[in-house]
Amino acid sequence: MEFICYHRDRPDSLPLREELQEAHWSYMDGFAKELIARGPTFAADGETPTGSVHIVDAPDAASARAFAFDEPNYQAGAYRDVLLRRWRNLLGRTMWDFPGGLTGGNRYFVLGLGAGQAADTDVPPGRDDDLIAYGPLLSDDGTAWLGTAVLLRAQDADAARAVLTGDRYAAVEVHDWECGGRR
Repeated sequence: MEFICYHRDRPDSLPLREELQEAHWSYMDGFAKELIARGPTFAADGETPTGSVHIVDAPDAASARAFAFDEPNYQAGAYRDVLLRRWRNLLGRTMWDFPGGLTGGNRYFVLGLGAGQAADTDVPPGRDDDLIAYGPLLSDDGTAWLGTAVLLRAQDADAARAVLTGDRYAAVEVHDWECGGRR
C-alpha cells in the first residue's frame, strides 16, 4: 500500500532541521527500497524549507503511521503537523525512474484536497515528460477519494496548479519542491 506523508515545518525550524539532517537522512536510508519519492518543499524565496514530502510503500496504515511519526524531525518538534493519506501510484514508478532526471527545471508538489465527487483520477494524457508522481489521496481502506497529490516539473506555480481541475477541490496547495536525499 502506498502512502503520502507531508510534514509541515513549524516557523523558524530551520536550525533544528539542519542539526538533524544526518539523522533524517539515515532514517530515510532505512526505507530506501520502500520510497517512491522524497524531498523538501520551500517558501516563495526558494530557500526556506516549509515541509518534507515522502511517498512510501508500506505494508499497512499502522506501518505508515510509524514511518511518519518516528521520523527524527517530527520527534524533535520541527514539524507543526503531518498529513498522512493512503495514495495510489498511477504512474507505477519512483522519482528515480522519472525520465526527466532528478534535477533541472522548476518542480512542485501540488496537493488537492477533495470536496465531493472524485476528480483527476486518471493520469492526464501527454504529461509523461513532466509528471514525477501522480495519484489520488484515499481513505485508509482505499475506497473513498480524498483528493489528489502530484509531484511535477512545470514552468511556474500556475502551470503546476493547472494539472488539477481546480473547482473540484476544497483547496489546492502548490509548493516549490525538489527531489530529496543525499547529495
